[in-house]
Amino acid sequence: MRGPRTEMSDPEPTTDALEGGPPVRVSILVVSYQTRELTLACLRSVVEQSAGLDFELRLLDNASEDGSFEAIREAFGADPRFHLERSPENLGFARANNRLAAEARGEYLLLLNPDTVVLDSALRRLVDFADRTRDHLVWGGRTLDAEGALDPGSCHGPFTLRGLGFRLTGLSRLFPASEFFNVDSIGGWKRDSEREVGWVTGCLMLVDRDLWDRLEGFAPEFFMYGEECELQIRARTLGARPIITPEATIVHYIGASETRPAGRLERINRGQVTIMNHHWSRPAAWAGRVLLYLNALTRTVGYRVAATLAGSAGLRERARTWSEVWTRRREWMQGY
Repeated sequence: MRGPRTEMSDPEPTTDALEGGPPVRVSILVVSYQTRELTLACLRSVVEQSAGLDFELRLLDNASEDGSFEAIREAFGADPRFHLERSPENLGFARANNRLAAEARGEYLLLLNPDTVVLDSALRRLVDFADRTRDHLVWGGRTLDAEGALDPGSCHGPFTLRGLGFRLTGLSRLFPASEFFNVDSIGGWKRDSEREVGWVTGCLMLVDRDLWDRLEGFAPEFFMYGEECELQIRARTLGARPIITPEATIVHYIGASETRPAGRLERINRGQVTIMNHHWSRPAAWAGRVLLYLNALTRTVGYRVAATLAGSAGLRERARTWSEVWTRRREWMQGY
């Protein structure tokens, strides 16, 4: 069950959306923030690669200051399948998607990051996959990085205390091909087969609409990172078994909206602490927080020493990043 829920009243967005309308097969939900050119490329790829797919696309811009909303409206505002909204403040990923989902008309909800490019009819392939595996209720695909290499981050193994421990001790890196030690990345699996996973990442995540409604969407206390993992933990109690297919492949320009690397790590840690607090026993959650604390400490010290010895600019930058994370530990250790 979900832990204590923080109710938030979101400001009213400006909108070009049409109210009501007939149901569609899939509602594609896109939350954009400060990624104007990437978002435009993403939306173009959706249109170009979704022939034959009955969809609507609902986009909420999270108060971008780079002209994103104006450019998107100019390019796609005349397309009746597009419903565009702009929030006067940054709602984060969880609350923004909850708002979009509340108005969506799709049999499926498809969360798609704006820093992605759809390849080879990937969205239609994903919906087709869901049609023939209906009992799984949550579906994902395969992601590539900007160079076209496999990005294993489209899905993960279960979020466990064992996985955190092996990450801290370095065993996950020492035995990267082992699914026992490298829990988060599911060992050396290349995402080249249909397979059940711990959880599907929100950059490309298809969800049964009825399941989403029963779960009441994302826990609104999350801002960004961790909300999709938490939702799928709850989804499993309702029978969901997240699964991915390699037939649905996209490019993901990871972390394009996050200009401060330390900020991304802090939010990841904060999200993980929140999941522990909501879903783990008190002893396990305490142990998990200790492991995150020690992970930040050892990485800070380790990168500082390595940068001093090697004189590497890259190592110095990593040392600065982890030093920021360590300095703000009292904040992210509280969770959301």
